[in-house]
Amino acid sequence: MRTLVLISVLAVPVVGCGSAQAQDATETWTLTTIADARSGIASPVDLGAPGDSPGDMFVFDQPLLNEARQSIGSNSGYCVRTLPGQFSECQWTLTMTDGSITVAGREAEMGTSQIPVVGGTGAFDRVTGVLATTPNGDRTFTQVLTLTRAKR
Repeated sequence: MRTLVLISVLAVPVVGCGSAQAQDATETWTLTTIADARSGIASPVDLGAPGDSPGDMFVFDQPLLNEARQSIGSNSGYCVRTLPGQFSECQWTLTMTDGSITVAGREAEMGTSQIPVVGGTGAFDRVTGVLATTPNGDRTFTQVLTLTRAKR
């Protein structure tokens, strides 16, 4: 097992050289969406001590809107509270008619959080990137996705 790990580590520079060329053959774009927590499912699950405590969950399936606040799909997933009042570990999927994008990572209770893009389907097949999510103060969240994909 140690030999396999050593081989993997030694292979990294070779892969790194190839990825410099692949960077030239990528496309990057942004997509802005709004997650609307004012409607749909938004269910807290109090699993630990009463009130906000580690391990509590929040499960949601809410409308996904474009910048004009028109429905374009759904925003659904869950968060597990890791640091009460401050952070949760979350995973959710933005589902639209032409495909879906899944994100997962640490979300802060306040301010903008940078959540890694795990992947996508349909028009978003093979994407990587980051979702910057910011609470708007009205139970909506502006989600700016910066997406990258290698060109075929």
